[in-house]
Amino acid sequence: MKKPFQLITFSLIILFSILGFGQTPSKNTEQAYIFFLHNKFIEEHDLNEAHPEYGKAEYNEIINSFKADHFIVFSEKRKKNTNAAEYAEKVVKQIHKLLKKGVKPNKITVVGTSMGGYIAQYVSTYLANPEVNFVFIGCFRDIDIEEIQDINFCGNILTIYEKSDVLGVSAIRRKETSKLKVNHFREIELNTNLKHGFLYKALDEWIVPCKKWANGNYDLN
Repeated sequence: MKKPFQLITFSLIILFSILGFGQTPSKNTEQAYIFFLHNKFIEEHDLNEAHPEYGKAEYNEIINSFKADHFIVFSEKRKKNTNAAEYAEKVVKQIHKLLKKGVKPNKITVVGTSMGGYIAQYVSTYLANPEVNFVFIGCFRDIDIEEIQDINFCGNILTIYEKSDVLGVSAIRRKETSKLKVNHFREIELNTNLKHGFLYKALDEWIVPCKKWANGNYDLN
């Protein structure tokens, strides 16, 4: 029998599936939207389980931080072993629905951490809309150029990585090899000394730049 917390989590997953990532589009043409794509640990564990090194993944806290600044957030706890490319196609369809409703592309931001960041990169590639915003967090290694050759950045791209994290480094190489249009590109190197665990936490160090980027502040002032 499922524990009460597990039942709540399962119910939330069903709710997100029914609503198509959770929230209803606004009629306000200036409303900004964020698609938040979480890391792989959350795919494989209940939200109350802590990573042995990085601690609890603050999924709900991250989403609530975006909502507190009046973003409409689309997110869900993905199924275990989700295929990144296939899931990206699902997100692309959701974005197309918003665009058809009249939402401006620069009011849509896809934020991805770790595995979620790789999904976001595929969304950028498949959507191929240079006006949409993307934030890739802790999700690029130099070997990706050879091992994942089908990704091309497109859009307004912000990448955030942590200096102590070997799983995420500067993605300038990917930007330079991408064949699609990138209107804006910025990178932020953090120094939290939390290794890959920095993206498990609802830290202002990376959440605040995401919000600025999602609001069209491409200078991050």
